Amino acid sequence: MYEMDYDVAASYWTEKYKTSAHLDEETLRKKIDEFLKEHNTCALATASADMVRNTPIEYNYLDGVIYLFSEGGLKFKALKENKNVSLAIFEPYKGFGNLKSLQIEGTAVMVEPFSEEYLKLLKHKNISEEWMRKLPKPLYLIKVVPSAYDYLDSDLKKDGFDNRQHLG
Repeated sequence: MYEMDYDVAASYWTEKYKTSAHLDEETLRKKIDEFLKEHNTCALATASADMVRNTPIEYNYLDGVIYLFSEGGLKFKALKENKNVSLAIFEPYKGFGNLKSLQIEGTAVMVEPFSEEYLKLLKHKNISEEWMRKLPKPLYLIKVVPSAYDYLDSDLKKDGFDNRQHLG
């Protein structure tokens, strides 16, 4: 009978990373920033003791953090218990030689409605404060502060680097 060795499987990338060719941190950070600015939709993963939720949602990348406006939903049940989140942003699959994606681990912080930070995001998105105040309830604003990034780009191999790069 097959017995899965989860520890070996889980260590695959960390072990491979020890001997792979890495971009310097500044170059990698620039590539991650560019990728985040080129896209606007992610999958937000949240979890609590009794549930896992993965929500496709629009994001805004500003000042090194990711902001997500939301009307509500089950992700908040998980966020009440666990502020650790993960985001996945990716391009459509076109084969192993054309992979490009970004995984982000971070901490979710709720931004107070109509605070200075909240108003900054409204302005960034060209949403009028007046319009938002007319809603029965303002949109919730989740701020994700990244702690680690895993960037995957098949094109990196052309320059002699591993296609998976880690920052954090």
